[in-house]
Amino acid sequence: MNPSIGIIGLGYVGFPLAVEFGKLYPTLGFDIDVSRIAELQSGVDRTQEVSPAQLAESKNLRFSSQVADLASCNTFIVTVPTPIDHFKKPDLSPLLKASEMIGKVLKKGDVVIYESTVYPGCTEEDCVPVLEKHSGLVFNQDFFCGYSPERINPGDKVNTLTKIKKVTSGSTPEIAEWVDQLYKSIIVAGTHKASSLKVAEASKAIENAQRDVNISFVNELSLIFDRMGIDTTEVLEAAGTKWNFLNFKPGLVGGHCIGVDPYYLLHKSESLGYYPQVILSGRRVNDNMGIFVANKLVKLLIQKGKKIGGAKTLMLGITFKENCPDIRNSRVVDIYKELTDFGMDVDVYDPWANSKEVEHEHGITLISELGKAYDAIVLTVAHREFLDLAYGDLKAKDGVLFDIKSVLEKSIVDARL
Repeated sequence: MNPSIGIIGLGYVGFPLAVEFGKLYPTLGFDIDVSRIAELQSGVDRTQEVSPAQLAESKNLRFSSQVADLASCNTFIVTVPTPIDHFKKPDLSPLLKASEMIGKVLKKGDVVIYESTVYPGCTEEDCVPVLEKHSGLVFNQDFFCGYSPERINPGDKVNTLTKIKKVTSGSTPEIAEWVDQLYKSIIVAGTHKASSLKVAEASKAIENAQRDVNISFVNELSLIFDRMGIDTTEVLEAAGTKWNFLNFKPGLVGGHCIGVDPYYLLHKSESLGYYPQVILSGRRVNDNMGIFVANKLVKLLIQKGKKIGGAKTLMLGITFKENCPDIRNSRVVDIYKELTDFGMDVDVYDPWANSKEVEHEHGITLISELGKAYDAIVLTVAHREFLDLAYGDLKAKDGVLFDIKSVLEKSIVDARL
């Protein structure tokens, strides 16, 4: 089968994928967000993952928000978000809606490949029944499925899509090989063909759960060493001189993967009657780091004789990581909420974030330029713009500078994580 590809969801994952496939095959980039389609058609990418020059190289790529246009495709790749709800349970609604939409245009011989992060078994147990219901076709007889977990690292200009090895899988051995060859045609780093859809799904879930647990360990160390009056960064630097010491740093754990994916694994595990202790405890530690930072900052201000209510405070950064506009699941918001609950007057400045998006998602109004004489400054995200700021001019007399990323000179900060 000659691939005619439809990419459903043009965010941080889907858009770079569409651009690469569009260099070799007829490719339709589909998104229900009409404004997103309009900006991509004009050559603008708000995620800053693809440059205009790279987009121009994708000669076979077109964009649409019309479902009918997907009917010309025979290969569908689903890259929609898989978030968690307010109760930290998997929210499959975007995935199931995408599956319903594809089902309405699905034809005999078509292949549906999922890249969205899910729990093991989700493709066959949740998505396939929706595809069958709305297409009237039979799985593994009339149509087939694949699963190839995304490994996009937003903001990373070195480890880009084609340079990261890709896990692939298919619902039959023949389809698994076909899916593997399809991805091999664009992935320079090569592929790893998993033995089943469930194995591929599980591999994605544990990638981020492992990082989450490791970060929770150093976060817990930070909580312990804070009580001891020991600098955590210095401890990690000393321990890091051993060749097999794992280099993880304490911090806020947000974003579209590490702060979300473990809950998918937890959900599946609990549905089978097993309640994971290590993963769950790691999540509790990481989810509470924002509260720890806020309380630590308040204690430092009290020690300097500052009044907490109305204290002028500056938070530098609201994206979930440095040098990237992605605000999804940013845990910086936890610090903001805690500080405002204390009655502090908090400004948030981030030259990378989209102010309208931040206002819509979090109800926070970003300031457009820095003021002066802040009682407290919290460096929450290590954007390159923040590394050489004149902190002496920004901080008021007896003010507090809290560097939670440990990127500034120790001599100029009052505390670091």
